[in-house]
Amino acid sequence: MMHMKSSRRSFLQQAGAGLAATAVGSLATSRGAEEPLKIQGFERTATGAEASKGWKPVSDRRIRVGIVGYGVCRFGAEFGFQDHPNVEVVAVSDLFPDRCEQLAKACRCAKTYPSLEELVKDDRIEAVFVATDAPSHARHCIEVLKHGKHVASAVPAVFGSLEEADALLAAVKASGRKYMMFETSCYHEDLHAMRTLYRAGHLGRILYSEGEYYHYMDQPIPSYKDWRVGLPPQWYPTHSNAYHLGVTGGRFTEVSCLGMRSGVPHLKPEGNRYANPFGTEIAMFKTDDGGSSRMAVSWDTPGDGWERGRVRGEKGSFYERYQGLVKELPNTQRPPLPPRVEGGGHGGSHGHLTNEFVLSILEDRRPLVDIAMALHMTVAGIVAHLSALKGGEWLKIPEYRA
Repeated sequence: MMHMKSSRRSFLQQAGAGLAATAVGSLATSRGAEEPLKIQGFERTATGAEASKGWKPVSDRRIRVGIVGYGVCRFGAEFGFQDHPNVEVVAVSDLFPDRCEQLAKACRCAKTYPSLEELVKDDRIEAVFVATDAPSHARHCIEVLKHGKHVASAVPAVFGSLEEADALLAAVKASGRKYMMFETSCYHEDLHAMRTLYRAGHLGRILYSEGEYYHYMDQPIPSYKDWRVGLPPQWYPTHSNAYHLGVTGGRFTEVSCLGMRSGVPHLKPEGNRYANPFGTEIAMFKTDDGGSSRMAVSWDTPGDGWERGRVRGEKGSFYERYQGLVKELPNTQRPPLPPRVEGGGHGGSHGHLTNEFVLSILEDRRPLVDIAMALHMTVAGIVAHLSALKGGEWLKIPEYRA
């Protein structure tokens, strides 16, 4: 069992102060500014006319949004804020002037700032989308919240540190503002169907679930200060963990994780700042409702790569389709998108995440992936990696309450 002393401190110190510096975007690449890398998950899903069928506006108010980050993934403009009828993108920022200019063009926005720290001082801005490097997510979100603005963030919520998790939770509670993590798996067609059926009681208690995130990276994706080089797989766990937590809204309580040592150079312990030897980590979790879950994250297994999962419950199971005792099922289609908002990448999830965040503000309610769910998805992986370093020792996982 993990001692609480170790559960409330950073498990690994970041090598160099650079990772904690004001950081937005990612390193320039030889491909040039106008040619983004082809990255798994960013294949665009066609959005047909049916995607908006049945959509009705809940308000005519336009939320004034700031967007930060236009690195190698072009994340800042990928989620369609600029196309949402209830959003006005009033300012953008990136540390690199050329990328800042590209982000402004993509978002059809005239105002730019050289850093997030400057952008959050703009009193016009009500909400900020943080699309910066993963090591900076928590720090940047805390800065946004301190300035009284709602915030949404790319994954993961925190980066390898339970201290960061505690600090982010405290900042959300103190601010009274909305926080949402944009976990793309939560709006995959299959996971949305699982969640709909679970909430309707058609799956029953989930006895077993699986999630897989396979992303072959024999060469790491170029990133700001090379933060992806040697990245422990379970420090980026939300795409797989969502296939239980995004279905049930519950949490994992304990974990035993096995790590497989990698022959890939940047995944050898002497080749990265994290001293991480693993290219693949397979975690077995105990769930808060007495079930079990297997969650896999891998960087060094070539072949089919995607985020996917399955659940098996007392009343029914779901893997690509429902199989179970219930004969008449509810509509499991994803909610309609506003006109002009595309589903986008990661299985057509991008537009749905933005719409959910916007609606949570307009309707004054918690977003789907609120601070508690975000931390449960993220921190479970941090503890899993520590378990792998300890040869699979069972460790307890902290609980977070919004």
